[in-house]
Amino acid sequence: MPLTFVAPIRIRLNAICLIALVLAGTAGEAAAAQCGSGPAGFQSWLQRFRLQAAAQGIGSGTVLSALSDVTYDPTIIRLDRSQHSFKLSFQQFYARRVDKALINKGRVLMQRHRALLDRVEKRFGVPGEVIIAIWGLETHYGADATARYSIIRSLATLAYDCRRSEFFTGQLLDALRIVDEGDLTPAQLRGGWAGEIGQTQFLPTPYIRFAVDFDGDGKKDLIHSVPDILASTASFLAGHGWQRGGDYQPGSHNYGVIAEWNKADVYDRTIAKMADELGRR
Repeated sequence: MPLTFVAPIRIRLNAICLIALVLAGTAGEAAAAQCGSGPAGFQSWLQRFRLQAAAQGIGSGTVLSALSDVTYDPTIIRLDRSQHSFKLSFQQFYARRVDKALINKGRVLMQRHRALLDRVEKRFGVPGEVIIAIWGLETHYGADATARYSIIRSLATLAYDCRRSEFFTGQLLDALRIVDEGDLTPAQLRGGWAGEIGQTQFLPTPYIRFAVDFDGDGKKDLIHSVPDILASTASFLAGHGWQRGGDYQPGSHNYGVIAEWNKADVYDRTIAKMADELGRR
C-alpha cells in the first residue's frame, strides 16, 4: 500500500513552481493541435493536457509524477488499428475463446470462492457464474492479466491520436485520478495496450465509478485482490441496471446490461453462454 506522508514545504513549492512553468509554456501554444496522427506534435499536446488535468483538480504532484517522462508510443497505434477478432461469427468467436479447460477451471473457482460470490450476489444481485465468466474471458482468471504496457503512456498516445481522442482523454484523466486517490502509483498502472487494468480489464473511468474495496484493506485493487476484482465486476453490472434474479440470455434486460460491459455482440453472447454452462449443476 502506498505510504502517506506530509511533504516538506520545499518539495511542495518545487512542485508548484514546476507546474507553473508547465502552465506558462502551455499558454503560449494557442495554435497547437488538439490531436494528431504521428509523434511530431505529441509533446505540445501533452503540455496542453497537463493544463487540462490541473484545471480539473488533479494534484500537481500527480500530474508531474505521472506525465513527466511520457512519450508517444507508435506500437499502441498499430495495435489500435489491428483489431479483428470481433469480426468473427459468434460460433467462431466462442470456439476460439472458450474451451473445456476454461469451463472446468471456472467451476473450480466458483467452488473455491463460493462464500465470496454469495456475499457479492447478496450485495449487488449479480450471480457468480456471470462474474466468473467475465473473469475467465478477460484474462483466463488472471493468468493473462498482462502488465506489459504503461497505462499512462498508452492512454496518452490514444488521447493524442485523432481517431478516438475525446474518449481516451477522459480515460487518461481518470487514470490520473486513480493515482491521485492513492489506489495505484504510476509505476503500478501497467496493463493492456488500450489502458485495461487488472484481472477483469477495467478501463480507468469505470474503475473510478464502480471499483470497490471489498476486502476492507482501504484501497481498491483490481490487480491482486480477488474480493475487490469480483465485487467490482458485479458493481459495474449493478451500476448499469442489473435486475436481481433476472435472466441474462439474449433478449433479456440483463443481457442489455452485459452489453454495457462490451459493445461487441459476439462477446456479450459468449459471456451469456459461458455463464449458462458454468451455472449448470
